[in-house]
Amino acid sequence: MPTIEKIKILRDKTGAGMMDCKKALVETGGDVDKAVDFLRERGLSKAASKASRIAAEGLANVVIKGNTALVYEVNSETDFVSQNDDFVKLVEEVGQVLINSNATNTEEALAVENKAERLNVEQMLLNMTAKIGEKITLRRVSRVVKNDDEVFGLYKHQGGRIIALTVVKGTDEEVAKNIAMHVTASKPRFLDRQSVDKETVEHEKQVLTQQALNEGKPANIVEKMVIGRLNKFFEDICLLDQAYVKDTDMKVKQYLKSVNSQVTFFLRLEVGEGIEKREEDFAAEVAAQMNK
Repeated sequence: MPTIEKIKILRDKTGAGMMDCKKALVETGGDVDKAVDFLRERGLSKAASKASRIAAEGLANVVIKGNTALVYEVNSETDFVSQNDDFVKLVEEVGQVLINSNATNTEEALAVENKAERLNVEQMLLNMTAKIGEKITLRRVSRVVKNDDEVFGLYKHQGGRIIALTVVKGTDEEVAKNIAMHVTASKPRFLDRQSVDKETVEHEKQVLTQQALNEGKPANIVEKMVIGRLNKFFEDICLLDQAYVKDTDMKVKQYLKSVNSQVTFFLRLEVGEGIEKREEDFAAEVAAQMNK
């Protein structure tokens, strides 16, 4: 018979139920490591059955080590789970594993080995799926490297529902954080006008031209209108042309000039972007949780 101590160790390692831990230890002759594998195999089976579910909640996070920042998002099915202590701990653990690797994207990140646990990141997620009962996934992994004469700026909103990372040339971390806060609030798509791809510009020109023509404007006026409206379009999508959130009387580029700084990179993540979320009212979501 397995000892209570071994059952507790196995339960702490896996989060599995006491009876499942006992059975695993019996099946593996009391070997805790083999019992972990035994339960993981069962957990993987349970996790696989959840593969079709939509995981559009969760947390985004940034881990910084020296001149390197690792930006990533871990998704869950509901907001309840994203506030679960085990889930939050998993998000942090994934970040620590990945920052010490060479992973630059999601595919590479999933294969990174967590040597302390003797399993890779994908298996960490599957184990948490089995433990919590919701599909847990990793997406949008990016590695950002800055130069020695640059600083990182980080801002988190709602505990990680929205995050922004900036790289600013200079030594003022407060400036970098201010720009990250602005990015979080204003959702720029490009750094400056030169960064906007030709396809986006041409598409917007066509739309604005048709708008002006539909308003009945004469052809000689349309071109001037399009130029003016295109400028407004750039002010909406380009970081440097946006009104600075802390002082809307100046643009971001004017603020940066006043503090002798320059933004070289920014990244904004909002949890669930690009995922088609299921429609489910709050009462139904609570009921679903109560029935698990």
